[in-house]
Amino acid sequence: MSHTHVAGAIHADVSVSGPGWLRRPTDVNALVDGLWSSGVRRRPDGELEVAGVPVTALAAEVGTPAYVFDEADLRERARGFAEAFAGWRVYYAGKSFLSKDVARWVVEEGLYLDVCTGGELAVALAAGIDPARIGFHGNNKSLAELQAALEAGVGRIIVDSFIEIARLAELAAARGVQAPVLVRVTAGVEAHTHEYIATAHEDQKFGFSIVTGDAMRAVEECLGAPGIDLRGIHSHIGSQIFETAGFEVAVRRTIGLLAAIAERTGQILPELDLGGGFGIAYTTLDDPRPTVELAEHLNAMVEAECRSTGLPRPELSIEPGRAISGPAALMLYEVGTVKPVVLAGGGVRTYVSVDGGMSDNIRTALYAAEYSATVANRASDAAPVLCRVVGKHCESGDIVVRDEFLPGDIAPGDLIAVPGAGAYARSMASNYNHVPRPPVVAVADGRWRTLLRRETVDDLLALDMG
Repeated sequence: MSHTHVAGAIHADVSVSGPGWLRRPTDVNALVDGLWSSGVRRRPDGELEVAGVPVTALAAEVGTPAYVFDEADLRERARGFAEAFAGWRVYYAGKSFLSKDVARWVVEEGLYLDVCTGGELAVALAAGIDPARIGFHGNNKSLAELQAALEAGVGRIIVDSFIEIARLAELAAARGVQAPVLVRVTAGVEAHTHEYIATAHEDQKFGFSIVTGDAMRAVEECLGAPGIDLRGIHSHIGSQIFETAGFEVAVRRTIGLLAAIAERTGQILPELDLGGGFGIAYTTLDDPRPTVELAEHLNAMVEAECRSTGLPRPELSIEPGRAISGPAALMLYEVGTVKPVVLAGGGVRTYVSVDGGMSDNIRTALYAAEYSATVANRASDAAPVLCRVVGKHCESGDIVVRDEFLPGDIAPGDLIAVPGAGAYARSMASNYNHVPRPPVVAVADGRWRTLLRRETVDDLLALDMG
């Protein structure tokens, strides 16, 4: 595979065997299609703008670091899933990023909403989302969370353990209601992704195994529980998935399970949720499939398996999160220091320290996620140099972008933009080293507004009861 290295991506003219095997770009100012939201462009003076707002204006008004969402782009991606998967329930996976505004946006574009904690449920309800459009996930929902879900009347509760089935059945019976339930099953798929975000193999915490018979037993327990209305089964194979082969296996095994349930119990469960996990491009080495193509493939897989088993086509659901929120936002940082470091065996890597780091995006440190970057406040004629963009935290693993070519004249005060920051960055953010979390702003039609304000030191001290 041959790639041309330009600003905003990691590329190589030969197979990449590890970080650092990169080719210098011919134009360090160019932006790579597919990595940035649709509203991002470089102005004639070299500065980036998002939906008509220059990043220097954003930095001056809201400060850095900051998450910057392109509202129109996020809406377009949500609408694209609703249209491509017409006839399916498309749940936006709120864990990728959730605020009241984003919850409203995705529902306005025709989507449902998936939450996995009481906190996410509270945000959805505060946003005015119809509870019937909410699905509630989680492998260890507390009694209070289950009670809140029942009181709100959420549309689906996805159960994940025998203990939870018993708890939910008791709570629902006590309220005189029936909880609408999906049973999460483990399809035994080894998805091609990082170990920490693969969720359908046997040795992990989620779901009931089809292979061991636990899935069938969970279904039977739900069917026998007076407080549970079992609607179907749920499968999720992992995150940042590009190949459809894993989904093909999951479809075959889950529809096979539905057929086995029908044969054993006489019940044809009407629903099948195939989860999410659709990957996005963080660098040009990533090659996500178009949404329409994903829909065509998944529909074909389901049709084939239903013909094979003789089952009617179930009501289908999916749960994209990253594929909607991820590309819709960039992270904006300011450079603080620049430090060239001579590498063993020759060569130099330039360490570019920014005013954020692992507290605002832990993915690089957590599972070696790769990102891209570009200087955002200007263009440059300087020769590109190999850089590592790092944070301000007291950890050697505090890396924002492991390897990227940036202009050799990069200096303190420059702004750096990192694409693909809309998913699992702010939602996994922390206060490590007592650093307040950055704000989230949304830009549309040349104007910006705050979705989540910047935390302050006063916010941190307010929690300290000493």
